[in-house]
Amino acid sequence: MKKARKLYESPSGDRWYLISDPSGAIFIRHEGNVASGGQVEHEEIASFLGRGEGPEQQELLRLIGTLVEEHSIHA
Repeated sequence: MKKARKLYESPSGDRWYLISDPSGAIFIRHEGNVASGGQVEHEEIASFLGRGEGPEQQELLRLIGTLVEEHSIHA
């Protein structure tokens, strides 16, 4: 079973999801808005993050940041 988490929805209606499929692959699913044809595309995470610093990339980075526990580092 695929698992999905919505990352971001733009004011124009584009939507981005973080997807994990049964094989263990993790990728980004982009669903274009109806006005642009509603195309669905899948993209590797590295490619997605490498495309820029839009709100959809920032939301993925924020989500990743929530997975990190704060620890004191003693030098």
